Amino acid sequence: MNRYEEFRALHRPGDPLVLPNAWDLASAAALVTAGFAAIGTTSLGVASAAGKPDATGDAREDTLRLALGLARLPVPVTVDIEGGFGEKPDEVAELAAALARAGVAGVNIEDGRPDGSLAALAPQCETIRAMKAAAPSLFVNARTDTHWLPGHGDETVARLSAYQEAGADGLFVPGLRDVAAIAALTGRFDAPLNILYAPDGLSVARLAELGVARVSTGSLLFRAAVHHAVELAKAVTRGDADSSGVPSYATADGWSTLYGRES
Repeated sequence: MNRYEEFRALHRPGDPLVLPNAWDLASAAALVTAGFAAIGTTSLGVASAAGKPDATGDAREDTLRLALGLARLPVPVTVDIEGGFGEKPDEVAELAAALARAGVAGVNIEDGRPDGSLAALAPQCETIRAMKAAAPSLFVNARTDTHWLPGHGDETVARLSAYQEAGADGLFVPGLRDVAAIAALTGRFDAPLNILYAPDGLSVARLAELGVARVSTGSLLFRAAVHHAVELAKAVTRGDADSSGVPSYATADGWSTLYGRES
């Protein structure tokens, strides 16, 4: 089984893939050494770490550079490509093909736009079709922001239906928390459903009961890491820092553990 087939097989309704989202090589390697079966990237984390805004396309080169590095990992990797980093379907398709050739197993493409609108449905479907034609093995996770943008909740089913028909391998609805709505979607679509984990939302176990096949952490790990770093720095300043739970450099340096110091 190659990494594309392996990644596809990890999407099991009722036994979801818990997908942690990394923002650099070190965080991805640490997650691999912790035993996670696949790694995703977070566009917010990647863009923020590069000092750039999320969802504007500004972090295209940063994302591609990271993707090429992460493709070396011994587990499948899926990359968040925001809205596709291209204005035309063939441009996005070319990117998808390049990532697949590099060994990236999947991508996440969203229909939300920086101005708070949703992409027009027909061009978005054309983009998905072009991506699948250019990279048939690539797992295309089609995200709709209908539950993140006000006034679009009633468009969810229509958009997911169109994306599945266009060839999307997975369907992603961040912001959806309603039990009945999630159950209705898992029962309606053949493509596996991806839900964004929220600390104050449904547990992974409950999402599994509803038939969800993938649970992503999104930017949660990045935001938690930054928050913890700031709090620890403040504690050092106060003189009451507790380092008992902080690993040594040798333990924390997962990338060197996987590939050696020379990499």
